[in-house]
Amino acid sequence: MNKLPTRRRARILNLLVEGMSMRAITRLEGVGINTVSRLLTAAGKAARKHHNDNVWGIAGRRVIECDEVWSFVYAKQKNAPWVPKPAGDIWTFSALDTESKLVISYLVGSRTKKFATALMDDLYWRLEERPQITTDGLQAYVKAVKKVYGRDVDFAQTVKQYDPTGRRRSRAVRLDYPTSDFIDRRSIAGQPDMDRASTSYIERSNLTIRMCNRRFTRKTNAFSKSLAQHKASVHLYFLWYNFCRIHRSLGTTPAVESGMDDRVRDLRWLVELIDARTPPPKRPKHYKKR
Repeated sequence: MNKLPTRRRARILNLLVEGMSMRAITRLEGVGINTVSRLLTAAGKAARKHHNDNVWGIAGRRVIECDEVWSFVYAKQKNAPWVPKPAGDIWTFSALDTESKLVISYLVGSRTKKFATALMDDLYWRLEERPQITTDGLQAYVKAVKKVYGRDVDFAQTVKQYDPTGRRRSRAVRLDYPTSDFIDRRSIAGQPDMDRASTSYIERSNLTIRMCNRRFTRKTNAFSKSLAQHKASVHLYFLWYNFCRIHRSLGTTPAVESGMDDRVRDLRWLVELIDARTPPPKRPKHYKKR
């Protein structure tokens, strides 16, 4: 993997960020499937370490929006019991700062209280001041925020009501967009600013994930075949989103806007991070003659 030039590895990483299937990358770049797999694994580890080392100590009162986006690994949930490996539905949790658009915390897991608590715990240690948090109507968030923050938080939930009469509607109608008259904002803890209690930014961020990473497309053949590779892809995406992708409304990257970095990075910079973490190969000083 290290024998490939930096520019070529950066090009492969760019294709991985876009979620292109690994087989397609091997045909396009003329490299082996194991090379692409090892590069994705190394990039995921380097991206996760850089996020943990740099995205913390965030000062100021932050307005945070949290949500989760669905995907699946190897097989959909209805076929998971017949698959002899970790498979089925997988959720990517994320916490977004509405001002800088920085994704402060994220993780991959199931849509349960355990992983909602893990997200809030990770967010708690990255912020220095009391935040305002807004989530959707998932009840796991209520228990998670109470367990991690106690009363030291301003917490609200935004619940979309698709039928004001409360009657059960069909699946086809459920997919319609809710009107603003049916969005119920609830103050759960503290004194949140209800005018800023929304999940619009984080839902738009979830759309960016689906548009940029083909692994998250709802009907696709480029879904992740293993949980480890799916997590590595998520780590790579969020590093690219925070440090490399120029946000249109900001004119720069979220990392620069929040003060985490002083310049816009590219994927060659990520290759340098990978090389810094990868030890040199242990080759013998002298080779035996045949």
